[in-house]
Amino acid sequence: MQGWLAVILAQLSTLLHHYGPIALRYLAAALAFALSIFIAIVTRKVAHRSFLRNLPRDVASIVEKLIYYGIIAIGAVSALAIAGVETTGLVVAGSLVGVALGFASQTVVSNFLSGIFLYLDRPFKPGDPVDIDGIGGVVQDITIFSTRVRTWDGVVTRLPNSKVFDATIRNFAGNVVRRVEYSVGIAYDADIGHAIEVIKGVLDEHPLVLEEPEPEIFVEELGDSAVILKVRFWVPSSHWFEVKRELLRRIKEALDEAGIEIPFPQRVVWLRNIARAEIEVRDDTGGEGGS
Repeated sequence: MQGWLAVILAQLSTLLHHYGPIALRYLAAALAFALSIFIAIVTRKVAHRSFLRNLPRDVASIVEKLIYYGIIAIGAVSALAIAGVETTGLVVAGSLVGVALGFASQTVVSNFLSGIFLYLDRPFKPGDPVDIDGIGGVVQDITIFSTRVRTWDGVVTRLPNSKVFDATIRNFAGNVVRRVEYSVGIAYDADIGHAIEVIKGVLDEHPLVLEEPEPEIFVEELGDSAVILKVRFWVPSSHWFEVKRELLRRIKEALDEAGIEIPFPQRVVWLRNIARAEIEVRDDTGGEGGS
């Protein structure tokens, strides 16, 4: 009995001597991989609570997956290296694949990152009237790769986020109020002070014209055919277009009722020595006929 026990112990000692280090390496590799999974889970939760929750759900989901699986991939390579597997070839192959995919998908990646930056910067939101490098309309949707704008004539235009992020953006709803400007011409013989009072009365009667900033009406230019009055006032951005369209008509009607002329372009032409010119023409014609 003791002999058999001694044999078993000797065999175990031999196995531990030969395979113990290998088992320890595999155990350390497994622990390293498990630790990478734990770090990936914690990092994903921290990222979601810190900044990803401010992003749209689809964007946040993609970023969370990139963080999670990226950390696990690094942990897997590290675990293989601990286990004694040669990872140089895997790293080189992964680098080559990464470079190839990078060149193939650089536009996609650029649009994706630009979409994230647009969500963080928030130069506009769906429903805002904008002008993006000459393309004007209302923002319909902002995705992770593109922005869709319904132009003023009803055409839906898709803009890549990389171009939108680099573009000059004018957001007409970015401020709560906007200024309206008119150039109104009156006749030179009209009473300027009375014309200003008439226009100011029209502005004061409209409920959407703001008192602060105060409306401005002043002589801007002495034109060829009229005295040009500049009219400036502020309205809520949400009602800018309708007020601009309505008040110009009201100002015209009020000036007509007040008897203030809005002249059209005129030119005065002076003709001199017409009779002498006719005589000269007749003399030339008669001379030609006699010859």
